[in-house]
Amino acid sequence: MIKKIPVDELNYRMKKFRSEMNNSNPDWELAVIFSKINLYYFTGTMQDGMLIIPRDNEPILWVRRSYERALNESLFRNIKTMKSFRDPAKYMQYFPETVHIETEVIPLALYQRFQKHFPIKNYQALDSSIAAVRSIKSRYELSFMRRAGKIHEHVLEDLVPDILVEGMSEAQLAAELFKIMISEGHHGLTRFGMFDTEMFLGQLGFGESSIYPTYFNGPGGNYGMSPAVPLIGSRERKLKNGDLVFIDVGCGVDGYNTDKTMTYMFGKQLPNNAVRAHNKCVDIQNEIAGMLKPDEIPSDIYKTIMNSLDDDFLQNFMGFGDRKVNFLGHGIGLLIDEVPVIAEGFDQPLHEGMVFALEPKKGIANIGMVGIENTFIVTSKGGECITGNNPGLIPVF
Repeated sequence: MIKKIPVDELNYRMKKFRSEMNNSNPDWELAVIFSKINLYYFTGTMQDGMLIIPRDNEPILWVRRSYERALNESLFRNIKTMKSFRDPAKYMQYFPETVHIETEVIPLALYQRFQKHFPIKNYQALDSSIAAVRSIKSRYELSFMRRAGKIHEHVLEDLVPDILVEGMSEAQLAAELFKIMISEGHHGLTRFGMFDTEMFLGQLGFGESSIYPTYFNGPGGNYGMSPAVPLIGSRERKLKNGDLVFIDVGCGVDGYNTDKTMTYMFGKQLPNNAVRAHNKCVDIQNEIAGMLKPDEIPSDIYKTIMNSLDDDFLQNFMGFGDRKVNFLGHGIGLLIDEVPVIAEGFDQPLHEGMVFALEPKKGIANIGMVGIENTFIVTSKGGECITGNNPGLIPVF
């Protein structure tokens, strides 16, 4: 049975978008959305087409393929079919000089094809406006994230210890984990907004693999399958007694994601220095969570935490060696990596209903990446964790 986004929810999102555009781009006349994630957010269907939003007229979803599916899935008020950009261009009665588009995701070639039929001279970015609208989740959206969080909690805290077997490879663990998550309700994809980013589930590794260099903008690492597929996990790295197991994966329900990292001690206890570093990361997560309240400033939270840490702990904190990231947490929703970010430069106040994945982590030489990650909703009482409260380093002896 198709789950359709309610009309009231779609209308609410469009109203928020228009208000945000009026505030941030007071002279805007026309916005055009191409990316499938944003098409889904505003229309409830993810098709090949575009959403045209005039400032003073009704928005229209133009669908190349599949128009039939769009009608089946969406309660959006105005859906029309097109064979090419020529069809909506003929329908338009007025072309402004400037169009607002998603500059972060639209290839230049696509814009040039669009401009061939739409005689528009200039473009401006609307990415930040859409991001601002999407950053505050409705109760409808939060209901899916809460469900994803429950799956995340159950799988990583309750089920993973039973599938860790000496001699299994990282790739085997990834395959087993994916199978379990799908059976528990995970929607199967891990979507990112970062340009040209591929990901299967997330990152997982045994021991030193979890601090191996990677292009991915996160604290952890991963050997991957090969240089051509630096993802999933190694077929050669096998689980052995004494390994730290690091699992950082997304989980989603009906498009909405949570993010969670859980660690496990396989076969025996880790050295005391690794345990102490891990526990410190858990304390940092909880301290940040307490600050996730309306009107708090993300950059201030970041500075407060970073300034409280001594030089010894800061070594290999949020990465390993020179491969550190400059954030402590990130917004999450339809994408794993959304705004705001708990980092310098994010100076706008938090709002109730924002959702963050907090992930303080620290690399330990010859051991791997310790630390934790959970997903929190901003509330008046601080961050509400929706992915479980297990502090990690779960013993599997």
